[in-house]
Amino acid sequence: MTIAPSSVPNSARAELAPTGKLRAGINFQNPLLTKLGPNGEQSGVAVDLVHELARRLGVPLEILPYQSAGSLADSVNSGVWDVAVLAAEPARAKDIAFADATTEIEATYLVPAGSPLQKVDDVDKPGVRIALGAKSGYDLYLTRTLKHAQRVPIEGSQAAFKHFVAENLEALAGLKTELVKCAAELPGSRILDGRFMVVRHTAGTPRGRDAGAAYLHAFIEAVKAEGLVTQWIANSGVKGLSAAPATVQK
Repeated sequence: MTIAPSSVPNSARAELAPTGKLRAGINFQNPLLTKLGPNGEQSGVAVDLVHELARRLGVPLEILPYQSAGSLADSVNSGVWDVAVLAAEPARAKDIAFADATTEIEATYLVPAGSPLQKVDDVDKPGVRIALGAKSGYDLYLTRTLKHAQRVPIEGSQAAFKHFVAENLEALAGLKTELVKCAAELPGSRILDGRFMVVRHTAGTPRGRDAGAAYLHAFIEAVKAEGLVTQWIANSGVKGLSAAPATVQK
């Protein structure tokens, strides 16, 4: 079910590319969806996604790089970008109209050697301090759901890991694939069994662009149904990332 440029409603194209090009905001600190080559070459699922969107819209693409998911989401009302690739969270959905999920990945905790914490449910207790990337999708989720443990938000996931180690915190929250890498750098550390959420990334556009949002939803469902998302993930080499189920028939 390929969507050709000729079939894109003019109203959708006007809202998604009001300057005549698709301006796409991407967080290049997310190694699951992005990669920068030695000479600045941009690749990854998020990059493939916006390239395909621009192709189907029939407009040029301008990628706007961001250094955190929080700064990308916070710039929604600046008029700088037309589409962004982010974790779809209720706090962001107030200002961003998200399509259904494009990719899915589990989020859980890493604990240091000797930790008495054994499973995810053990973490939300008084006295437990959790380092995590500020304004990440899992930070927003834990902001809503934690009752006793203390969040320690740090700008950037790698900085959060360093803070977790340096300050001897009780847990580090993160995406499972990234925590595997962190565990390899911290002898004796463990990834807890289970998960506290599934992070679902997708594309979104600023609210108020109803025709653009409707087309974006149809586009995401099409590239999932066509197997393109699965192909992009395979090309990226990222393990543990999967395509979200399509809700349309091929």
